[in-house]
Amino acid sequence: MTDGTRTLPMFPLGRALLPGEPVPLRVFEPRYVEMMSTVLDGDREFGVVLISRGWEVGGGDERVDVGTIASIVESVELGEGQLAVVGIGTDRFRVERWLPDDPYPMATVALLPDGEAPVDRVRLDALRQQTVRLYALASELGADVSDQDLTLPEDGAAALWRLCSLVPLGELDRQRLLEASDGPARATLLGELLGEVIEELTLRLAVG
Repeated sequence: MTDGTRTLPMFPLGRALLPGEPVPLRVFEPRYVEMMSTVLDGDREFGVVLISRGWEVGGGDERVDVGTIASIVESVELGEGQLAVVGIGTDRFRVERWLPDDPYPMATVALLPDGEAPVDRVRLDALRQQTVRLYALASELGADVSDQDLTLPEDGAAALWRLCSLVPLGELDRQRLLEASDGPARATLLGELLGEVIEELTLRLAVG
């Protein structure tokens, strides 16, 4: 479309997908199997939005307006009309208009660039140190964090999204990070959320 919008097949989920994150899906509902067949024959992209109320199966859900494009990097036919696909989150978008679910959800969306305000490396390193502290506390509480890779990409925007993905947060807080207007705003919010989780874990250690 010439006005900066595009039409995307949509897959509402019970999670917020962040850029750079994988989204593994087992697709069995007939309308979504049909959708994935179309997507795989095309540009291999679909939209993911968080369901704010309702369920993934059967329709009738309420959906947020800001989501992430997922690009399929792997697909396997499982038989009995089922598929396994893995997508990777790429660009953020805002839903401009939902189209009829005929037969699967579709929407007209506009991409949401973060603008030109970068997040400096000093800020990213500080957020990483908070994340290291969080995982150390989680380990003291008995969580197995041995497989967590805290290495960050060189690209600042990708590094910030990676940090957002590493922090154990509820879906609404993850959605807040996704909807942040730009990198600096997202970094500020992430720092606040990290502080809250660290405080909670510290209190849990203190009371045994």
